[in-house]
Amino acid sequence: MTTIKLYNTLSRQKEEFRPIDPERVRMYVCGPTVYDRAHLGNARPVVVFDVLYRLLRHAYGARHVTYVRNFTDVDDKINRRAADSGRDISEITAETMQWFLDDMRELGALEPDAMPRATAYVPQMVSMIEDLIARGHAYEAGGHVLFSVESYGEYGRLSGRSVEDMIAGARVEVAPYKKNPMDFVLWKPSGPDLPGWDSPWGRGRPGWHIECSAMSYELLGDSFDIHGGGNDLMFPHHENEIAQSRCAHPDASFAKYWMHNEMLQVEGRKMSKSLGNFFTVRDLLDRGVPGEVIRFVFLSTHYRKPMDWTAEKVREAEATLKKWATLIENSDAQSGPPLQVLHALEDDLNTPLAIKEMHKLAKDGNAVALRSALEFVGLGTISKESLTMLVEEMVDGAFDVGKFIEEMRTARENRNWAESDRIRDALVEAGVEIKITPEGIEHSITSRFDPTKLEALE
Repeated sequence: MTTIKLYNTLSRQKEEFRPIDPERVRMYVCGPTVYDRAHLGNARPVVVFDVLYRLLRHAYGARHVTYVRNFTDVDDKINRRAADSGRDISEITAETMQWFLDDMRELGALEPDAMPRATAYVPQMVSMIEDLIARGHAYEAGGHVLFSVESYGEYGRLSGRSVEDMIAGARVEVAPYKKNPMDFVLWKPSGPDLPGWDSPWGRGRPGWHIECSAMSYELLGDSFDIHGGGNDLMFPHHENEIAQSRCAHPDASFAKYWMHNEMLQVEGRKMSKSLGNFFTVRDLLDRGVPGEVIRFVFLSTHYRKPMDWTAEKVREAEATLKKWATLIENSDAQSGPPLQVLHALEDDLNTPLAIKEMHKLAKDGNAVALRSALEFVGLGTISKESLTMLVEEMVDGAFDVGKFIEEMRTARENRNWAESDRIRDALVEAGVEIKITPEGIEHSITSRFDPTKLEALE
């Protein structure tokens, strides 16, 4: 029998995974708020929990595993996008949801068994809020309904923080209708220009946190096995989910295992538009970076460690996958994954170790086992034809080096030699090779490229 060990954020230790019901293994993962393209940080949990989904299906059988990942399609960010663009909210969310599914499919992610939209479960949210009020865990004030944090004695257990620490470290909305600064919104009023539903408290819309509690209850029950997401959701979102769900269903456990992936950086820095290192999955795909390469880079770092996306890792991933694609070109897969790869994944999704084992298989020329391993981790579609990206072009586009080259060209045309030299020196310092020719400015990205040094040009 397969023994899977997973790190449980709630207990802060690695535990043997024992499902509540082996015939019905259940997992819920927080999905995207659909108002824009998914960036690389959004994609990491999709790949992480896709690997876990594949592992659970292998261990318990595909028909015995239910994976739910939601879409938040009612949110202030969506409202602002609609107001700014003049487009209908439903049109924006439908388009963005399809973008997300298309992009994640390119990364080799299987679609979950259920992908509920928050707007389809508003009656269930209203019912849960009514129950929380009846049980003394929520109250109506100022047209809002708020959860009373003081009513749940274990609040803060997941994140390991005291209420005082949480107040100090969070952006707590100050509102006169709150009994406690940490109390959070379950329901809020909507004006005529905003989405709204009828409720006992007037026309309004749900708060963010109640969505996942209501949807997971409806689709997985009051107790299920795994709840996952990025560690930025641990507080306040997951902490609030636990409080709501445990108070609404006091005899249930809600989620048994909590799993969180660490955050993503780009070239050692937080992804930021101001640094020119912010890009979406679609940005990379459109620049010719295959989805298999993106997925391989993700899998090269353990999900509980911060991941640093670098151009060098992309080059290495491309080179490795090209070699492997050539090796497995004319081979068939065996009936299941090689044991050494399977055992690596069973140990808290140790994907770096799984890749190390695949390198050994490739070195030994074991094409059959290698193909099986690649298919198991979601890289079964690799081929020599799909791996034709130009890494230099990817780097240039992702970090917008071309913009600075154009600024340098304009400065030279205006005979502003000081500005031209300033841009050239900053680019060279960042690892961009510059060559002035009679035809114009030629540039190339070197292996020491450091986009953070382009801050001087912002």
